[in-house]
Amino acid sequence: MHLEKKAQLILDDGSIFEGISFGYEHPAAGEIVFNTAMVGYPESLTDPSYKGQILVVTYPLVGNYGVPANKIIHGLSEFYESEHIQTTALIISDYSKQYSHWNADKSLSDWLKEEKVPGLFGIDTRALTKLIREKGSMKAKIVFDSEHDIDFIDPGKENQVDKVSCKEVITYAYGNGRKKVVLVDCGVKHNIIRCLLRRDVMIYRVPWNYDFLTIDYDGLFISNGPGDPNFCEITVQNIRKAMETGKPICGICMGNQLLAKAAGAQTYKLKYGHRSHNQPVRMNGSNKCFITAQNHGYAVDESGLDNDWEPFFTNMNDHTNEGIRHKSKPFFSAQFHPEASSGPTDTDFLFDLFISEL
Repeated sequence: MHLEKKAQLILDDGSIFEGISFGYEHPAAGEIVFNTAMVGYPESLTDPSYKGQILVVTYPLVGNYGVPANKIIHGLSEFYESEHIQTTALIISDYSKQYSHWNADKSLSDWLKEEKVPGLFGIDTRALTKLIREKGSMKAKIVFDSEHDIDFIDPGKENQVDKVSCKEVITYAYGNGRKKVVLVDCGVKHNIIRCLLRRDVMIYRVPWNYDFLTIDYDGLFISNGPGDPNFCEITVQNIRKAMETGKPICGICMGNQLLAKAAGAQTYKLKYGHRSHNQPVRMNGSNKCFITAQNHGYAVDESGLDNDWEPFFTNMNDHTNEGIRHKSKPFFSAQFHPEASSGPTDTDFLFDLFISEL
């Protein structure tokens, strides 16, 4: 019989939470953040935007539908958002040891152990989340015993994008691939690629620091990604050069921040970020409001945009920027995730808008 092993979640403010291990039993450290979504833990855990972070899931019951098999179709994972788990560790309240789902292949516990990712349950995630909301995202570590203690790590001081971006150009195409799109991979979620491929385009997925202007393309797409956008100055410079061509540009999440920086704006770190399925955003100049999926810790200071640009969307909870667009050229972006996965698909039309400009 397997004996449950206890561990401690220690925050850099001195707070300590006692929990029980259900994942890989090894110390880990990173930035602790929370997500309020009720479902979608396989997608969240494999989202590259969580690189370097310890994820707290606020929904109390996790693991009840297991984990799907990691099937690769046309070079993409069928159900995951990358090839493997990206989070540093997982913190939950109650773990469901029994799972049931039509496409479940294994338990969440087995998956964490296979991927060598620690997981703790039995944590008061409500109290932990309230603490993060009060003090902001903090450094944290998981320790199993005092003999194997580790130091805190600040992932914000490292270029997380470089860790998750592809290292060489990868080409994708379904059907005829009538238009060519360069996808700058800052930590792209696979469903962004799937959404583009369903619209019959050929994709050149390039590393974050790749000089994509050497490629003959019809449109530029800048992906999501983890960490501080200020590490991606090379990407910003390449985007500025791409603007001079007048070809359509679209950015998602990190892509919004990098396009905004290329347009002259600055970015700043949010207190505890936006990570959920229920963020309401309004399209500027209209009464249209959409429920969106989000996962980011930085935001755009739109006051730095010149008169050629305008806000595209605004967050209705805290009024932060949720996208920008050029007033005369086919350049626009969204801070949220129109591809969702997991989450609402209310803004999937943004892919159609991009394709229509090609």
